[in-house]
Amino acid sequence: MRPAYFTLTDDGFAPGESAKSWWVPGMIHGRLLGGLMARQLEDTYGEPGFQFSRLTVDMFRNAPFEPVQVSSVVVREGRRIRVAEATVTTSVGVVARASAVQLRRGEQPPGPVPTRTSAWDAPDPATMRRSVSEFGDDPSRRRMWIQELSPLVDGETLSPFVRAALAADMASPLAHRSHDELEFINADYTLVLSRDPVGQHIGLESGGHASDDGVAVGHCTMHDAEGPIGFSMAVAVANIRAV
Repeated sequence: MRPAYFTLTDDGFAPGESAKSWWVPGMIHGRLLGGLMARQLEDTYGEPGFQFSRLTVDMFRNAPFEPVQVSSVVVREGRRIRVAEATVTTSVGVVARASAVQLRRGEQPPGPVPTRTSAWDAPDPATMRRSVSEFGDDPSRRRMWIQELSPLVDGETLSPFVRAALAADMASPLAHRSHDELEFINADYTLVLSRDPVGQHIGLESGGHASDDGVAVGHCTMHDAEGPIGFSMAVAVANIRAV
């Protein structure tokens, strides 16, 4: 087990060295903010009878490498639906927000629904050594297994939902990377889940990319070892690195 990304202190969630962004020095990696908000929403509003079916994370400002505070509020509390929002705040103000929809689990309708989403012919993730392992020789069908080796918060075990929220951010580099370089940085991502992932590995398979005038949209199908669990869509803006 690697060191945790954050330690909970009186000042908030203090980032460790592994929480640094590889886009901007001195900043916190954006996907970890999504993980913190997913953790907050689940800890505060999660219930066994409800499924977190959607999580949208907006990352509209760089988060300085300093302790952050996370808060949340319920927007709608209903019999079959719960909607809640979370925010991440730093010394420069609010840097990210998330909205989540929970739906009450119930009886599955008997009728089959046509779908092109099926279990994939991926290698067994247990045989792959790296925490992020990409495979396949078709550049239009990028696929990877992700295993999160660091706790999000020191002393805590990742829940399946938070694990999925952390993995969902990888839809951007998987869908938006060229053959040689990633030159789009995502401004947001939306995770939709029909069920929580099983096990420690989450798989992503690129499903599409469209871009023009420096604006990109793309999506991936998300899997666990038992089959597909949902989708992640990322919206990104061109961020060409200086040579």
